[in-house]
Amino acid sequence: MSSTYILVADDARIGDLLTMASGSTTTAVVVGRREVADRVAAGGVDSVIWLGAPAADVPLEAYGPAVAQVVAEAAPDLVLAATRPADRVLAGAVVAATGAQVFTMVRSVTVSDGSVELGRDVFGGIAQEVVRVTGPVVLVVDGGPDVTAGSAVEVTERAAEVRPGVTVVEEQPAERAAVDLTRAPRIVTAGRGVKSRDDLALVDALAAALGAESACSRPLAEGLGWYTHDRYVGVTGQHVQPELYVAVGVSGQLQHVVGARGAGTVVAINADKDCPYFAEADYCVVGDLYALVPALTEALS
Repeated sequence: MSSTYILVADDARIGDLLTMASGSTTTAVVVGRREVADRVAAGGVDSVIWLGAPAADVPLEAYGPAVAQVVAEAAPDLVLAATRPADRVLAGAVVAATGAQVFTMVRSVTVSDGSVELGRDVFGGIAQEVVRVTGPVVLVVDGGPDVTAGSAVEVTERAAEVRPGVTVVEEQPAERAAVDLTRAPRIVTAGRGVKSRDDLALVDALAAALGAESACSRPLAEGLGWYTHDRYVGVTGQHVQPELYVAVGVSGQLQHVVGARGAGTVVAINADKDCPYFAEADYCVVGDLYALVPALTEALS
């Protein structure tokens, strides 16, 4: 049977990784708190190797060489890591130590006959290709939800040396709390139809009335800096799958549409009756957002 190693950096949100590894023998290599290792052990893996928790001033990334050594010794067919910062560093250490090939934006995985077959997005998500790879493979993909508790397997503790000289010297809170749009059930997104930063209050009010998260198209995050990057939906931003997606003043260029293509119901509000997004939307509302959005917010409230 094929074998899969899952890298866990103090975060048990690996539900999608477990699904991707189904059909193979799974081992989780955990760095961080013991309670995270215990939670993963009850989440459906076949075995857990816990390398310990770092000192307060040592980042999880310092475990890179130790994680790479464990994986290199086991030589699994497949290694999975979440897209979170520390997990990506651990994956990079494994790639450097093993010479494995690394892929992202993977939708499906099949391991058979000593090779790994991958279905993945290309050209910014507007097409998919199937790739067959021989030799070790590392995939960096969205980790998914937290594991579901069940029968626990034994956690094997293994002493690990962290890379010396790497310490945390300062921590600063973000000006705006980060948000995981990939988990949001409802999203209201602002586009270039919103004329000023102050007018984002209209979008935020509608989002609050819907119990939704506020988001934006690329120009508002990368060009104007009105929103932080974690709220930008698009090819190089967040790829979201909400039940409801409301696009306010979003023109609907391909790079944005790809990021929201997984949405259930799409509502597009735009003053331009020929707005490209209307071809993608389930409900199209033609009109001035400055009149429509407050009216919708009032009705919902």
